Amino acid sequence: MTKRGTGIALIAVAATLWGTWPLYTRAGGPTGVSIGFLALLMMALPAPFVFRRAAFADRGAVIALVLVGLADAGNMLLYFQALERGPIVVAVLSHYLAPTLVAISAPFVLGERGSPRALWASPVVLVGLGLVLSHGSTTAGWATTAVLGAGSAVFYAVVVLGSRRAAKSFTPIAVMALHSVIAAVVLAVLFGREVFPIVADRGLAIVLFGCLVNGLIAAWLFNLSLQRIEAQLVGLFTYLEPVTAAMLGVAVLGDPFGFTSAAGLVLVVLAGAWAATGPPPDRQRIADVPMADGASSLGGGAASVLRNS
Repeated sequence: MTKRGTGIALIAVAATLWGTWPLYTRAGGPTGVSIGFLALLMMALPAPFVFRRAAFADRGAVIALVLVGLADAGNMLLYFQALERGPIVVAVLSHYLAPTLVAISAPFVLGERGSPRALWASPVVLVGLGLVLSHGSTTAGWATTAVLGAGSAVFYAVVVLGSRRAAKSFTPIAVMALHSVIAAVVLAVLFGREVFPIVADRGLAIVLFGCLVNGLIAAWLFNLSLQRIEAQLVGLFTYLEPVTAAMLGVAVLGDPFGFTSAAGLVLVVLAGAWAATGPPPDRQRIADVPMADGASSLGGGAASVLRNS
């Protein structure tokens, strides 16, 4: 298998695993905040073994790693609360505005030459996803769920873009583990004891297993894929997560699956296959832009540092 094909396979497996999160969030155990915190702790386990001082010489990679940690804290917090509070259909659909944001912003933030197929396929896949997730579901609390999901989408787009930049100096497992330490600390500071589950919680063992598979293993596969394919294609193939969630709803929860949903699934698969089989875009270096001095340099100059090779 080619390097690009391997990257696509890795992100496909990771996204499919992430699609099983609703099984754990609806297990009647810890709260969404606790699940996110436990997943981050699981992902942070390799941190002591992958710490390499030399990688920290790349200032752009360090800034990217910190941004990924902060963004993943927001992503975990909002997405798991969306899954917990409202309809799964609304949560996953609003969260998956993220790949479109990645496809649009990657050429500007990372300096990657845009992939025309990925850019065109993103809105097509979004339409197909809407069809897949259009089967009947209660609309109670849909507005709050949609806001939480959309907020998580913005943070998740930062995770994808920042992880790809950080991976230029840090290994995939280091990106996963070190940013998770930052994200876990952020959640602990914001929520205190609320992040810790009650030992007697029903479903805690199931959630811990989910954090191992969907947290540690899937996140490692995700970061491996970032070294092999462009961020736009990574973002596109994460659409497999909500499709998997919808299929689990049909197989496990007995959700209806009619012609419209089937048509949407075919549209997602065909658009993804079309984007994956296109020629890889040539890498393009955007001119370096000096960072401004002072506190504003992180916000105003972060994009220029991130895209430096």
